Amino acid sequence: MKISEKGIAHLQREEGCRLQAYQDVVGVWTIGYGHTGLVDGKPISKGMMISQEKAREILVKDLARFEKAVNTYVTVPLKQNQFDALVSLAFNIGEGAFSRSTLVRKLNAKDYHGASEQFLVWKNAGGRPVLLNRRKREKAMFDE
Repeated sequence: MKISEKGIAHLQREEGCRLQAYQDVVGVWTIGYGHTGLVDGKPISKGMMISQEKAREILVKDLARFEKAVNTYVTVPLKQNQFDALVSLAFNIGEGAFSRSTLVRKLNAKDYHGASEQFLVWKNAGGRPVLLNRRKREKAMFDE
C-alpha cells in the first residue's frame, strides 16, 4: 500500500514545514517536514536551510521508507485510513519502535480495537505528553 493524498496532507499538518534547521523537543536536529536524516549527504546542523521543493522531495523519500515499514511489519489487511494513520505514527516514532510496538503486535493478532488504543501510548516526547493531541488525531484517522 501507499499513503494517500489525504494521509500526506495530515502528516504535513502534523509535522509542519520548517525550511531552517531546528532542534525538536528532544534536541534532535530536524528540517523540512520532520526530517532528521542527511540532506544531500550532510547531517542537519544549525543554520542549514532548504527550499520548499527540497522539503517536499525529502518528504516523498521519507514516506517511501515508512510505507515500506508498515507494509513489512503489519501482516493483516488494512483500510486506506488505517494505513495512513500507521505511516504517520511510524514516521514520528521511527521504524524500530514501530516494528517492536504492542500496537503492531495487537494489529497482527487482528485486535484492531486494541491496536487503535495503542496510539495513545505514544504520547510522550522528552518525558512530556506533548504528542497526545497528535496521537488522538491519528487514532481517529485509524478508526474512521
